[in-house]
Amino acid sequence: MKKISLILFLTFSFLITAHNKHENDRKIIFPNIPGYKTLKCDFHQHTAFSDGHVWPTIRVMEAVKDNLDAIAVTEHLEYQPHKDDIPHPDRNRAYEIEKKASENDSLIIIRGSEITRNMPPGHSNAIFINDANKLMVDNPIKAFEEAKNQGAFVFWNHPNWTAQRKDGIATLTDMHKDLIKNGLLNGIEIVNEFTYSDEALQIALDNNLTLIGTSDIHGLIDWEYNVPDGGHRPVTIVFAKERSESAIKEALENRRTVVFFNDILIGRTEQLVPLLKSSITIDNAEYDKDAIILKVRLKNNSSCKFTLQNKSEFTFHRHSDLVEIEPMSTVELEIKTVNKLSNAVLKFEVINAVTAPAIHPEIVFEITP
Repeated sequence: MKKISLILFLTFSFLITAHNKHENDRKIIFPNIPGYKTLKCDFHQHTAFSDGHVWPTIRVMEAVKDNLDAIAVTEHLEYQPHKDDIPHPDRNRAYEIEKKASENDSLIIIRGSEITRNMPPGHSNAIFINDANKLMVDNPIKAFEEAKNQGAFVFWNHPNWTAQRKDGIATLTDMHKDLIKNGLLNGIEIVNEFTYSDEALQIALDNNLTLIGTSDIHGLIDWEYNVPDGGHRPVTIVFAKERSESAIKEALENRRTVVFFNDILIGRTEQLVPLLKSSITIDNAEYDKDAIILKVRLKNNSSCKFTLQNKSEFTFHRHSDLVEIEPMSTVELEIKTVNKLSNAVLKFEVINAVTAPAIHPEIVFEITP
């Protein structure tokens, strides 16, 4: 009997430990950068109130588990496949349910809707709106104008979606050019669900649009993104002056974002490099007591696995010119400096970071052993 009790206790302890480890591993973590709060956000989600498969409360619970700071409720306005089972003439209903469900959490719930049209203009999300019902008009341009009247931030969804672009190439149409010119389109998804678009990134850079990455989740986050085995949803990392809805909006309007997707970080140099410098830091640096080898421990303070290519004048004793650092971990480099130096400069190209198509940023460490 004692043996059975011991086995049951050990099994239970193992399950609890494994569960806690999973809960901790799934949290999306990125450090603050100088002058700003680093907020993790998902601005494109669906529930049973359009073509999603879950109740709105599930989206709140998933976001809390993932350590997100904000989510937007963006049900399709025009596409309502569940309307026979869930009739809801008020298109704000999903937001109201999520807002109530988050009352005991610090999660910020942003009201939004997806304007669902054929190409052009395709699908777009309007967030920070006041009333989704007023966007339900026949003329798509009028819908964008109403969103602007409500003070919305509007971004173009999945411009590379093969259902509307057979070649998968995000391409500006004349209508999109007019929307941008008239201030009716403010951002663009360079990442949607499982896809990334170099062409959308270039459109953003050429037209001063905010970079957005979203899950566009319809099912369960855990299933769609394989969270139990270490996967993560894509998110937009927002650099805000404070942790509030108004601060998130101000940051989006001023293009202070980086997109996190499949261990890739995509952003403008002004935001991406400070994030890299906060995410990868020097934990310790000292010379080996028996050799002229400088031991430098790099620490990863984020949920992103980094691949660094050595661009400095030194070679390494235990690594090639490629160094990988797992999330929330450290790696020790043994650097052959030939002579003992009072200071040394390490330079890396961050292979899994992107500032423009095929362009990777560099980070520099000045080390004083």
